Amino acid sequence: MVIPSYWGRESEVGWREGDAIYDHPIPLDGEGTLLRAIQSIERLEDKEFQLVIIAVATAEDIDSEVEKKVARIIKSANPGVEILLFGQSHLKQIHELLRRDSVGKNTEECTNLLQLRGYSNVRNLCMFIPHILGSEVAVLIDDDEVFEDPEFISKAREFIGRKIGGRTINAVAGYYLQPDGDYHVTKPLRPWMKYWDQYERMNEAFDKVIGTEPRLKETPFVFGGNMVIHRNLFTVVPFDPNVRRGEDIDFLINARMLGFHFFLDNQLSIKHLPPSKTHPTWMQLREDIYRFIYERAKIETQKEIEGMTKVNPEDFDPYPGCFLKPDLEEKIERACKLLSEEYLAQGDRKGSEEALNNITLAKTDAAVPKYDPFQKLCELQKQWQELMLFTGQEDTRSRIRDIICKGMH
Repeated sequence: MVIPSYWGRESEVGWREGDAIYDHPIPLDGEGTLLRAIQSIERLEDKEFQLVIIAVATAEDIDSEVEKKVARIIKSANPGVEILLFGQSHLKQIHELLRRDSVGKNTEECTNLLQLRGYSNVRNLCMFIPHILGSEVAVLIDDDEVFEDPEFISKAREFIGRKIGGRTINAVAGYYLQPDGDYHVTKPLRPWMKYWDQYERMNEAFDKVIGTEPRLKETPFVFGGNMVIHRNLFTVVPFDPNVRRGEDIDFLINARMLGFHFFLDNQLSIKHLPPSKTHPTWMQLREDIYRFIYERAKIETQKEIEGMTKVNPEDFDPYPGCFLKPDLEEKIERACKLLSEEYLAQGDRKGSEEALNNITLAKTDAAVPKYDPFQKLCELQKQWQELMLFTGQEDTRSRIRDIICKGMH
């Protein structure tokens, strides 16, 4: 089980230009939610697993402080499982080892795939570490969640790696229960959301997949903080670092292109108790605009490649499919204009300008990049598979394992 924990500068300093953008990094002088998450593991009946906590800092200059802070939290917890800490100091040693070992290989490629910055890179480490530890299955959890179901682990183990109806289950998605115990996303409806109908479509998808039988069914969405991935999948499919957020659903799209399917288990739930987001609405919307434009381009630039499956936006209906279609620009323009008016009405001129700026960015900076996103995914996938094979060799693996196990508490 791997839990990344995101930390930012102290409260009075806050976010600085150039720092990584995460939804709600905990200020270094705050307590955060990690201890609560770890302690909730005590409720689990099955504790036959290793737990890895990844310490993620929003900026390089606070790396070692973040690592120390997370180490202290781990020390104070006693959930009854072995806990490993993984931070920048461990990653640095792994980079050095790879540079020494990968003679004749493109070392930069190896080390570039292993980074502690950005959601996708962090998620890739959530699969790389279990790979090195020799795990068959990785369970990805977030630190703003708590376990309430004592049978969570036995449910997580139940289907993964098995054949059901002639299909091998290599990925199982669980889902989030909101603070009120319901799986629907409840956000106050605002006029601009009429066009940016993200929460409506999400709830429609949730009702269709979580709210109906059978227990296990193919899903168009997945939650990064509640997924179970088999080694057959995590050694083949990477998270795409070119996606700034929503890396979980993007991973599902990549997996589908590479012939893997995600199945949602409507009994595998975890309580999601996130702190409030620190970034303004226009900025959160901007990150989504970048992500959907990029994913749509990835789908549109697909080529016929042996061993790969062509996917369509409709395969991901109702959500995220509705944001991967030709009317995306229209959605962006209408939603951002309304959001801009809303900011103006509140007397927030900067917010109003930034919301309008999103429309421009959608046509310029966020627009389909100079390179081919599908081609880029194919290259990334090849590099990832090579990295997995290379670091899976017993000698290299045992030395990397020694570095990771130094972070044991």
